[in-house]
Amino acid sequence: MRSLLIAASLLAAGTAAAQAPSQPSLEYTFAELRFVDVDVNGGDGFRLGGSYELTGNWLIVGSLTTLDFNNDVDTLTIDIGAGYVWPFQKGWDLVATARFLNTDVDTPFGSDDDSGIGLSGGVRGIIAPQFEVRGSVNHVTVGDSDTFIEIAGDYYFTPEFAAGLSVDLAGDADTLTIGARWYFR
Repeated sequence: MRSLLIAASLLAAGTAAAQAPSQPSLEYTFAELRFVDVDVNGGDGFRLGGSYELTGNWLIVGSLTTLDFNNDVDTLTIDIGAGYVWPFQKGWDLVATARFLNTDVDTPFGSDDDSGIGLSGGVRGIIAPQFEVRGSVNHVTVGDSDTFIEIAGDYYFTPEFAAGLSVDLAGDADTLTIGARWYFR
């Protein structure tokens, strides 16, 4: 009788685990649209970005960000680059990227542009079914060079659609974004 109870308990536990919702896998082929709020001079705008996963854990990344500030200053930043993903535990990856950046600035007194590089290293992982977190240290050399920390989280409504927040904590300006990602699996 006791053996029958143990066997039934193990069978029930195995059945429950098999029916539990599966957590999304970390994918790197996506497009995203984000609203961007910068804490300096009332800056806000949008970022359209994406990533495409190549073979061998390599990926291509890029984005276009447009910001408008209260002092009649507008910026447009385009970046493109490449990255590498190191899976180090189920549901957790280390990610590094290098990007070329170009920023155009329009003011009432004229316009200017600057180019530079952006380097990023961080971690990305699933902490609960349907919830992903990211954290990274980033350095950019456009304008005055700056190093910042990004902390972000996304909730997966479906395996192809996630939405969430990110916060960039920097020396020059802090940024908050809210947006959505569409994964092409």
